[in-house]
Order: sequence, then structure tokens, then C-alpha cells
Amino acid sequence: MKRRFSAYCLSFFVVCAALGAADHAKADEPQYGAELEGFTYPYPVKHYAFSSQRQYLHMAYMDVQPHSPNGRTAVLLHGKNFCAATWQQTIQELVATGFRVVAPDQIGFCKSSKPAAYQFSFQQLARNTHDLLTNLGIKDPVLIGHSTGGMLAVRYALMYPAQTAQLVLVDPIGLEDWKAKGVPPLSVDQWYDRERATTADSIRAYEKQTYYAGEWRPDYEKWVQMLAGLYRGPGKLAVAWNSALLYDMIYTQPVYYELGNITVPTTLIIGDKDNTAIGKAAAPPDVQKQLGHYPELGRAAAKTIPNAKLIEFADLGHSPQIQDPVGFHKVLLQVLSEKQGQKH
Repeated sequence: MKRRFSAYCLSFFVVCAALGAADHAKADEPQYGAELEGFTYPYPVKHYAFSSQRQYLHMAYMDVQPHSPNGRTAVLLHGKNFCAATWQQTIQELVATGFRVVAPDQIGFCKSSKPAAYQFSFQQLARNTHDLLTNLGIKDPVLIGHSTGGMLAVRYALMYPAQTAQLVLVDPIGLEDWKAKGVPPLSVDQWYDRERATTADSIRAYEKQTYYAGEWRPDYEKWVQMLAGLYRGPGKLAVAWNSALLYDMIYTQPVYYELGNITVPTTLIIGDKDNTAIGKAAAPPDVQKQLGHYPELGRAAAKTIPNAKLIEFADLGHSPQIQDPVGFHKVLLQVLSEKQGQKH
């Protein structure tokens, strides 16, 4: 009986985690479910149900329609420590100028399914996203990918070039091969142990240094608590396990070597004070010094991607759309209004 109970726990993280969830959480700290239950998104959330890898899953997404459509659709792809909700201001700006906006949560993230077993790959996530857009009747979207969402956007554009109108990469990771540069590999179990130790304090410290170039404002705290609440809640083990699988995907599946194969009109928007590099903390000091130099990485990528345009924010970090929404959206809307020429 004991063995059967243990197997049940391993298969159903949410149930097991609920037995000891939030033991150390403070009374005023939010706790969210494994699919971010309890956290409200800025627009209605819909769910795309589908079968993948012999299981039934669902992708949460927002599909926001403009009052005066311009005939174009923007698809917003979130980063590793982000959700569709973190695109809130970008959605507002795009909808106001006539864009239909679709912002999904990828499988393994936020309000979408957290499978106990899934072969995560950027190809699989791109297919999932393409199937969602096909289901919605969207054929030629503008892809705007941030951070890990930038890696996904690149993979999508490589897989579906004829069905991608334009590519905007906002501080994308994957502009270097961390493994090749000397970052030691971590097993999924090691990533899982690291993720289980996640707290609001560790999230805040990392985001301050990397996302916001050393500055902190009260409006950033909402996004800290969004993530921390997942790691406090009854589904915390499922969240940590999926996060570990996703980190392994990011580390082992570089898009860096295929940047020159992109045939979609592409713009890179880079915060020069960004220093993101997956696994950097596990690397020796001499290797750490070589990683995450975004001014160099952005310029090299812009030279590698055919006819790419590069826009730099000298004083911003990894999340310019949150750190300086006015400046970022002015640039983004200008990029989307330009004719970058035909696909080549």
C-alpha cells in the first residue's frame, strides 16, 4: 500500500504538494495553483485543448480584439520566468493601434497544463502554437518573442517562414551557446532541486540585477509574487518539475547556429545592460565573465540574421517592455509600421 501511495505521489505532483504546501509562506503572501489559479489576467483567458504525446493538454491564451482592426495579428511569446499576463501593457498598446493580439501561455507555464512527463522541445512548442493559431484562423502573424520566447519565435519562423509576417525579438536568449562556452551541464534532477528552492527573495534579487539593470520599483513586485505564488501553492512540485524540464530544453537546444537561416523580416530590440545566460551561476568565474554580454551578442546576431535591424536601449536590462514601457512601445510601434521589404 505504501508503494502504491508513493507511485501515486510521483505521478500526481499537485496532490502530493498540497499535503505540505506553503508551510513557510507568510499569511499575506499569495499562493496560486499549479495552473496559476487565483491570479487574474488583464483580459479573459481561453483554453485550447489538444492531444500531444499521448495525453490531453490545454494551452491558456488571451485573444484580444481591437475596436478598429488594421487587419494584422500580433502573437506575443513570453519568456521563461514570465507569463502571458506580463505582456499587459504591450497588449494595450497594440490593440489601441488596431492589432488583434494573441498571447498564449506555453505548455509547462503559468495557466497551461503541467504534464508530469513531456518531451519538451522548441519544435514541439512551435507546433503547439501554430496549431493554436490555425484553430483561430490566423495565418500570417507578427511574432514578438521575449527572452525564451525569442528562442521559440526563431524556431517558429524557421519552421513556418511562409506563415510568419515579421519577427521582433526582445532580448532573446540563445544568442550564444552556453554549453560550448563552458557552462557545465545540469541534470534535470539538479534543475529540479534548484527550482524547489525558489523564493520571492531569490526571484526579486535575480530580476533586479538582470531584468531591471539594478533598479527596483514597486510595480515590479506584482510579477515577483506571480511567480513566487506558484512555488508556494499546492502545485509547487509540478511547477518546479516542469521548470526543470524547460531549463534543460533551453540549455540543450540552441538556436544560435541557425540564426543565418531566418528568412523573415527581423528586428532585434536589446537592453544593453541585460546579462542573462542560462546556467551562468553554475559556471566557474572565468566562464561567467564571458557570458551574457548583450551589446556584443545583439550586434553579432544582427549581422548574422539576413537584413536584420538592431535597436539598443543603452540603460535598460532584460525586460525593456516592463522597465521602460513608454520608450519600448514607441520603438515597437515604429518597427511594426515600417516596411522591411519582402521575405527573402
